[in-house]
Amino acid sequence: MLQQRSILNVADNTGARRVSMIGMAKKGNRSYAYLGEVIHVTVKEAIPYAAVKKGEVLPAVIVRTRKEKRRRDGSYIRFDDNACVILADKEVKDPKGTRIFGPIAKEIKENGFSKIASLAEEIY
Repeated sequence: MLQQRSILNVADNTGARRVSMIGMAKKGNRSYAYLGEVIHVTVKEAIPYAAVKKGEVLPAVIVRTRKEKRRRDGSYIRFDDNACVILADKEVKDPKGTRIFGPIAKEIKENGFSKIASLAEEIY
């Protein structure tokens, strides 16, 4: 569960390290974003000479949250950090980077982000 101005780690190799959530795509005035949702982020910290620069506004999908998420079978999934993967385009569900670091939730694949799921190291 993330809200505006939440700081997230970036779980891909686009060059961005930390981003801040600035809004949600096509969700009106909702306050919170959850696991597997597309959000708009601005880059707060990036490595030099990377594909993305500090200050850019990009679409991203949330792949890990510290707040637990209840699944249909009654179990809960929770991670150690809040993380996202930067998308190439908000309509296309493909990542901008070519590698995904760390575990991701299986809700990502269920929401149609199969390319991100196939690039991930682990799926929980």
